[in-house]
Amino acid sequence: MTEPVFAALADVPLRDAWAHEAHRFTPWLAANLDRLAEVIGIPLELTGIEIRVGTFSADILARNAADDSVVLVENQLEGSDHTHLGQIMTYLAGLEAQTMVWVAPTFRDEHLSAIRWLNEHTVDPFAFFAVRVRVVRIADSPYAPLFEVIERPNNWDRQVSEKKRAIEGDLTELGQHRRAFWTHVCARHRRFGKPDAASSHWADLPGTDAVVVQYLSKNGVGVFVRPRRGRSMEQLAGELQPNLQQLADELGARAGGDDSFLSQSLKADSHDPAQWDRLADWLDDRTTAYHTAFARLGGNQT
Repeated sequence: MTEPVFAALADVPLRDAWAHEAHRFTPWLAANLDRLAEVIGIPLELTGIEIRVGTFSADILARNAADDSVVLVENQLEGSDHTHLGQIMTYLAGLEAQTMVWVAPTFRDEHLSAIRWLNEHTVDPFAFFAVRVRVVRIADSPYAPLFEVIERPNNWDRQVSEKKRAIEGDLTELGQHRRAFWTHVCARHRRFGKPDAASSHWADLPGTDAVVVQYLSKNGVGVFVRPRRGRSMEQLAGELQPNLQQLADELGARAGGDDSFLSQSLKADSHDPAQWDRLADWLDDRTTAYHTAFARLGGNQT
């Protein structure tokens, strides 16, 4: 029997994998949020990158798909520093985030102490994470990124398990309402796929790096356009700007805002099942209209 050959796992300098923090690392992390979500135990959906807060820009803004809360991700290619800690606190207030995830290759003891203090002295649902990022390889193998949680809220694993049971089993009243509504929509219009307890669904739009989001609120339903994962609002704005007003006129939508484009809504009591057929049909009609408008626009550009 041939003896197996073993090789050593070696760390790679982060800048060999991502030459620039803002231009390389942030977009990569935004496009691979599922890797980060797995280690912190929060289902993350990208909202945008380089989000303006005063004179600063938050690296990544995401949504906790379990409860719709805002998650801030601040990433570095160098060790933690006071500047980023101060910016994080500014972003928390400016973006009304409930969860903060600080990603860096190394953390100074005083910064870990600050994260620990915040977790011990803030009330639920606020949560603060320090996550170490590494890049490794074996011999000439492809690079492999690794994330390790260094600091997290007390009893976080137990909290995640309890929330997961709530999502999968004993849903809150709001979760039960959402699941019932989307089950109705999915049964009436197959395009919406699998029902769940989230507040929104989305579909790709042809010829662009955008998606159309269909959402449910207590006052009705609505749709809007946002960037696909890994793209920022600024990038999508540049892509849409030459045709944005044309699309808005065709769709009867509001052209743009701070966090979305081409938004419109239908007001109704979404807790009244008698309204659900009308709301489902409107969502299907609008999704079809957005898909058609973007497909036509793409065809005109070729």
